[in-house]
Amino acid sequence: MAAQVARHGLIMRKAFCVTNHEAINWFPGHMAKGLDQMQRKLKSVDCVIEVHDARIPISGRNPLFEKRLGISSLKPHILIMNKMDLADRKQSASVKRYYEKEGVSELIFTNCKRPDSPGVKSIVRKLARVIKDSERYNRSEETTYTAMVIGIPNVGKSSLINALRSKHLRKSKATKVGALPGITQSVLERIKVCEDPKVYLLDTPGVLAPRIKDVEMGLKLALAATIKDHLVGEDIIADYLLYRCVMMSSFIYFLSFWLVLLDVFALQVNCFQRSKRGSVGFS
Repeated sequence: MAAQVARHGLIMRKAFCVTNHEAINWFPGHMAKGLDQMQRKLKSVDCVIEVHDARIPISGRNPLFEKRLGISSLKPHILIMNKMDLADRKQSASVKRYYEKEGVSELIFTNCKRPDSPGVKSIVRKLARVIKDSERYNRSEETTYTAMVIGIPNVGKSSLINALRSKHLRKSKATKVGALPGITQSVLERIKVCEDPKVYLLDTPGVLAPRIKDVEMGLKLALAATIKDHLVGEDIIADYLLYRCVMMSSFIYFLSFWLVLLDVFALQVNCFQRSKRGSVGFS
């Protein structure tokens, strides 16, 4: 049983019990295939753009990207924290300091729902700079830039590509997006996102680590919809969300609950008044 603590006159949990939950295993065939395709395509790109969910900035980045793709050594690497419209902006400075200590020098915060936002507008400029500052190996005379967009599922990789096309080319979506993980299932062909300089991006499937041993990390990934709900259990996800809200003293869900109760109460009063007049039912 999780420990409890008194807060706001109520008995609240101060820890979430994970002892009865198993490690998450989800590595479908398209992820393994996609990772192999990424590895083969690596020689043809100048930079790797890794997209992650800003709501879980530290949790869930796939260690296979370093092991198989060498993102910190083989190619210039830009880490993008997307979905800032849903994240706590006050944490941005501490996230930046954390990654600087980890050796990640190129970090951008974005909201891909707004192609004209500062984060999205800065990507092409930063991409060109990090490539020019690096050894381009076997492609040193090329005048175009090609980057591979990688990340775990449902962090906004395809949305980022579409946002850049909208910003720089004023063109419509080039790749499918969705609210559930697993929309992109193979490495796509090059997609132009900018004319000056010429920039092409490769969209890739989201890839998780084959086994997530840290159960609480798995719960955070589930809350951010990077893994499918049934792998964890909808009831467990809801319970963990409630626990996180209480720990952060975020009680907006109480407001929603009381608004629903008020609606029900108003409906009951209405029905009672109508029944008193001899007219029962709904119009």
